[in-house]
Formats: sequence, structure tokens, C-alpha cells
Amino acid sequence: MIFLSFFKTLVGKEIAVELKNDIVLTGILHSVDQYLNVKLIDVRVVEPQKYPQLTALKSCFIRGSVVRYIQIPPEHVDTQLLQDATRQENAPTASSSSTTTTTKATGSNVKPPPTASSAVPQSST
Repeated sequence: MIFLSFFKTLVGKEIAVELKNDIVLTGILHSVDQYLNVKLIDVRVVEPQKYPQLTALKSCFIRGSVVRYIQIPPEHVDTQLLQDATRQENAPTASSSSTTTTTKATGSNVKPPPTASSAVPQSST
């Protein structure tokens, strides 16, 4: 959920949203949800001569599945914060134990092979 958290920090900032049908809208990010649906206010169309029917828009809701790109001004991007959040999300968890390994191909749990010390029983002599 790094992207949702990141986009929530951009609420109130101006962004540009390029849709899959090549329309580009700019506006103030009002809200974003877990599906990355966005609501823009103070909307402007980048090419008003090409899309005159959209010039009357003041606010709009954009479904996340129709978004191609969201352009963010560089001054609103905290790269250090994003890198730290990515590291935390991808860090190995303390709950994973060394006795069970999950294989990537099948997703099944496999016991690791016994070590040399545990494979040979000790004699009592």
C-alpha cells in the first residue's frame, strides 16, 4: 500500500492525470482511495481545443482503471520517504522461521534438509 499512502500525502497538490483515451486533465487532488480512484477539483483540460466538451468541468471523479499516468511535480516527491517505505515493506519479517521454507514455484511449504549434526543419531556407547 505504498502508493496509496504516497498519494494521500499529495492531497491538496496539483497533479496531471493522463487517461487511457489520451485525455490529460490537471487539477488539485481532492481524494484517492485504495483502488487509486482519484477526485480532482479545479480541473483543466490540457488540450481544450481538442476536447471542448470538457472545458466546463470544475471537478471530476476518475476511476483508477482508466488512468495511464499520474504526473507529479518533482518538488512534491520525497524520494527518501519512498525509498524507506519500500525497504520496510520488502524487509523480511521476524515471524518467518528457518524451519519452513516456501518454494516460489509451487508455494508449498518444504522442510529444509537435516544438518549433519541432526542427521546422524548419537550412539550411547
